Amino acid sequence: MPFVEFSESDFLRGKIVTPAWYRVHIDNSTEALAKNGESTNYVMEGTIVRNSDDGTTDFTGVPLTWNFNSKAKGFMIGFFNALGVELAPGKRYELANSVGNEIDIFVENDTYDGRLINRINHKYRTAR
Repeated sequence: MPFVEFSESDFLRGKIVTPAWYRVHIDNSTEALAKNGESTNYVMEGTIVRNSDDGTTDFTGVPLTWNFNSKAKGFMIGFFNALGVELAPGKRYELANSVGNEIDIFVENDTYDGRLINRINHKYRTAR
């Protein structure tokens, strides 16, 4: 039988955070074909560093995942602006360059398949 080992991140993955602005370290950027096969999802992964407004660390280490889609690129504008990137029409930008940076992200709570989840609804600001 195979052995299973859990990381600290595995235990924190399902932890529901209080809705607030959080400093998030961007850990990874990947892409995957959307379920319908007609677009690409850009999958972002990050980890909460602290509450951006009051500095509390109750949710430090909680992993977050959010997506952008190739058919709705406008949602990426606020993300790049929070990173200090000056955008211009016709220029190309690589999401992988965001890895290792920190920004503030507003995390909400939502319900998905009958369970409470952390939701990132594309509200970003420059890290304070």
